[in-house]
Amino acid sequence: MCYGVKARTEMSLRIAKSRGSKEAADKLTRLLNPIPELDLHYANAFTHPRMVLYTDAEPHDPQLALWGLVPAWVNDADQQRAIWNQTLNARGESIFEKPAFRNSARGRRAIVHVEGFYEHHHFGKKAYPYFIHLKDRPHFALAALWDIWKDPDSGTSMLTFSIVTCEGNELLQRIHNNPKLEGPRMPVILTEEEEAQWLAPVHNRSDEEAIMRLIKPYPNEAMAAYSVRPLLGKEGLGNSPVASDAFEYPELILADPLA
Repeated sequence: MCYGVKARTEMSLRIAKSRGSKEAADKLTRLLNPIPELDLHYANAFTHPRMVLYTDAEPHDPQLALWGLVPAWVNDADQQRAIWNQTLNARGESIFEKPAFRNSARGRRAIVHVEGFYEHHHFGKKAYPYFIHLKDRPHFALAALWDIWKDPDSGTSMLTFSIVTCEGNELLQRIHNNPKLEGPRMPVILTEEEEAQWLAPVHNRSDEEAIMRLIKPYPNEAMAAYSVRPLLGKEGLGNSPVASDAFEYPELILADPLA
């Protein structure tokens, strides 16, 4: 799965300028103000953080969206709250079938850039967080779906998104071993060439099949991981600047999934 990522403001501004222009970066600076509050060293999906999204509708225009897709057909705030934590991730194999995602899969796809993501390894009665990143790129794009929901009571609109996942590669199989979850899973990581393909229009079944071919594990040999300090609970660092710093656990010396 993918319930925690690293996406600092510095990275987001650099990408905005490279994807669009100085005007795009200036717009994002305004959106991210105050910057320190939105500097995501560890973004916990269950807190529904705002993250920078590039949609198929405006692929060069950065927007802020809330993590956790709320379909446009949701009736009211109670239904919105009930579904929100269930749509943080979208299982890639069924995005064109599931009611919560199929409309977005056909016409509202997006990418979200991150520097890495977090997964927990279970050993004994504890869970140990790992930070996972690419060896050759300081940041990369994750496939996402988006939608806009309008609250019928307040009239306010929410731009929301879900991260698309696929079967985990060998690295994730070694780390992501939660016995309570089906898996292992991992987010769909797109190459630079695949970003445009993911955002391309879907007109027919052939186009859907082209999208589905992008939903695959990223090459194991291109990724790396290491354990980090606790992120959750009483001892959890939360969104700390050192959240992704390497940290060794003595009890994992002989049980390290990466050894």
